[in-house]
Amino acid sequence: MRKRVLLGVTGGIAAYKSAMITSALVSAGVDVVVIMTDSATKFVTPLTFETLSKNRVITDMFSRDFPHEVEHISLAKSSDLALIAPATANFIGKIANGIADDMLTTTYMACRAVKVICPAMNTAMYNDAATQANMRKLIGQGAHFVEPDEGRLACGDEGKGRLAAPEIIVKYVLDLLEIKPDYVGKKVLVTAGATIE
Repeated sequence: MRKRVLLGVTGGIAAYKSAMITSALVSAGVDVVVIMTDSATKFVTPLTFETLSKNRVITDMFSRDFPHEVEHISLAKSSDLALIAPATANFIGKIANGIADDMLTTTYMACRAVKVICPAMNTAMYNDAATQANMRKLIGQGAHFVEPDEGRLACGDEGKGRLAAPEIIVKYVLDLLEIKPDYVGKKVLVTAGATIE
């Protein structure tokens, strides 16, 4: 059975890298369902993720596409892993403190699957005492973190805070899901004994 990853995309400049993550996960045989915050839609359009994932993208908590379903609960229950990439300081602060005020935060809070958070923000925001405390709190609750990279940031600063490389994030997720991408989609011939023509 195909594994399902719930990919949460929050509103940071690194949101465009989530498209690469989506594409790589789908290529590895993963069913990717994307939830975007309103801010994320200002950086990348939902159509990008719908095209790559072949699934409807959720952007609104009150959309009634499925009127007989409590969608955030249904999504939470059907996911094998919740991946937030990029995760802004705002999102990390909300979930660390039990604030569920949009589709992504409510779904994340209802989800009992493995949770992977990939921070992406300015170095000062990343190193801020509140952000660090929120991340420690989430780690204590069982969340996994893929540390951000160091380097030149979108604002021009140098330091830690850049979203980890998409291939690092994808490998981390596939390892947690125990998916070996080297064999996905390959045909293998297994023989037992001699073969004669």
